Amino acid sequence: MTDMPALDDRHVRDIDPEALFSGERRGDPPRILLLYGSLRQRSFSRFAAEEAARILRRLGADTRMFNPSGLPLPDDAPADHPKVAELRALVAWCDGMVWCSPERHGAMTGVMKAQIDWIPLSIGAVRPTQGKTLAVMQVSGGSQSFNAVNQLRILGRWMRCLTIPNQSSVPKAWGEFDDNGRMRPSPFYDRIVDVMEELVKFTVLTRDIREHLVDRYSERKETGEALIARVSRTAGADR
Repeated sequence: MTDMPALDDRHVRDIDPEALFSGERRGDPPRILLLYGSLRQRSFSRFAAEEAARILRRLGADTRMFNPSGLPLPDDAPADHPKVAELRALVAWCDGMVWCSPERHGAMTGVMKAQIDWIPLSIGAVRPTQGKTLAVMQVSGGSQSFNAVNQLRILGRWMRCLTIPNQSSVPKAWGEFDDNGRMRPSPFYDRIVDVMEELVKFTVLTRDIREHLVDRYSERKETGEALIARVSRTAGADR
């Protein structure tokens, strides 16, 4: 059972409890980026994201929200387009993210997907979303559904995010917000509080050891040049 001829033992790392439970912790607030998936003036996904941001700030986080208005379709503009550059800078800035999409035709919206598609899988050999925490939310016009959050989870895994277990789905969202866009007290609001609490906890728990958590045997075997070449080929194939 100990004979492993396929394993290159030079690149195996024993699990390091000291690295996982380091006593050194960052003292700055957790940095959370919020994305929403609708451009409507009365956008319930934006309202829900704004409520999430208020809760996050109450929990001590630093929040920023990206306005997708003016973001071009993926591949319809260069990467130095101002809105693309703004989005990518925010992704690089954050420790974790909240993705909140309406459900449209049983799926996330194109506005939501376009934002995620503009986030690069890699910059050189660096994956800007790898190891960052993620919470997923959706709003629906009808009965409660989980199609959008399920799709967002798939994308979060593809982007190598640490997607937290809890999630929020707000049905009949048109009845959950007042004329000022504030969410009324309800179990759905309480669930958003639950999700944001969990997001902050997971972010504080993992952000200092993010690089250690996603350090991979297969990538250690590669040279830096080979890794950059492979990741670049993969990113090109995804476009």
